Amino acid sequence: MNFERPYEGLTVVDMSQGVAGPYCAMLLAQNGADVIKIEPAEGDWARHLGKTYGDHTAFSVAANLGKRSIVMDLKHEGAQAVVDRMIEKADVFLEGFRPGVIDRLGYSYERLSAFNPGLIYVSVSGFGQSGPMRERPAMDPVLQAFTGFMAENKGADGIPHRTPVIINDMATALYATQAVQSTLYARAAGRPGRKIELSLMEASTNLQVVRLLDNYREGPFKIAATPSGTFRTADGWLQVVCAKDRDWQRLCKAMDWPDLAEDPRYATMAQRFAEADFLVGKLGETLASGPTAQWKPRLEENGIQHEVVQDYPDFIKHPQPNAIGLFSWLDQPGSEEPWPVPNIPAMPKYQPGSPYASAPTIGEHTREILVDFGYADDDIDGLLETGVVR
Repeated sequence: MNFERPYEGLTVVDMSQGVAGPYCAMLLAQNGADVIKIEPAEGDWARHLGKTYGDHTAFSVAANLGKRSIVMDLKHEGAQAVVDRMIEKADVFLEGFRPGVIDRLGYSYERLSAFNPGLIYVSVSGFGQSGPMRERPAMDPVLQAFTGFMAENKGADGIPHRTPVIINDMATALYATQAVQSTLYARAAGRPGRKIELSLMEASTNLQVVRLLDNYREGPFKIAATPSGTFRTADGWLQVVCAKDRDWQRLCKAMDWPDLAEDPRYATMAQRFAEADFLVGKLGETLASGPTAQWKPRLEENGIQHEVVQDYPDFIKHPQPNAIGLFSWLDQPGSEEPWPVPNIPAMPKYQPGSPYASAPTIGEHTREILVDFGYADDDIDGLLETGVVR
């Protein structure tokens, strides 16, 4: 074992699709686990979300780096014997079907744990394994609507907005990874495996815990640190945060507001919060009167938290993320140009050409995986001919 790849020697069988389960499995792969992605002939459905590049989209690249892929028809009568052979040696199993589907396919926790009691079995669902909505499909935007996120994210137009960042899937993946890691730790101390159930709904709710608690007590979102927000300048946008009483004095200096700085009505955060509409409007009016280049040095000189609102291309080119090596440029099958993949915090950086830095094409490793699980060439040919694998 080493700090860079502590899960070397572990085997993960990943039947999940989309982002939440696959991204969890990808994190396990980056920690050194051998992650075997079982997918249908058409591939994981995330391979078809958005613009495609051969077998890939941005979704499938992000969620599958470092894995191996085998195509298998799980409804074929010959599939169960193949999966069971993998499960016998597996440490972790992930699935993301709607509740009840995995049992009907023959891969319930009860059956698999009976012959592999050390198995860590992860089930990811939209709304949970019980309740009136258990069988409903749920992608990230649906959970943004259901859990209150969109209601809290109203724009100036009063319309609830979803964020295109798939926050609920990513949060679910991180919570799932944490649960797997704690179970691996317990198992190393002699405990058996266990079944882990989690949902996008649970992850979304916990991601929003501060806003949920505040809303429950105080109602819809209001900017707590006033005046703060996103403001238009004469040629762009600035995010400004005035979080403490000392920041107020510094902001007044930066904006050339000597009268407001001395006005006792705005001395404390509580007082400024009561006058939020006026102060936010005042800051917006001031910033709109000049270009970003006029305001940024003033804010910086006075120690006010702020930043230009950038798009992704600007951020990727910025010297700060490049100074810490945030991105690795990775070639992927089907793409003519490399992808700027962010390196995972506190993990080894992706090295172009490394197996950890490549997402598999559909069924790229079918024969290789079967050989690893003891199948002879003739047996593999038979599985291919009968359509069990591809």
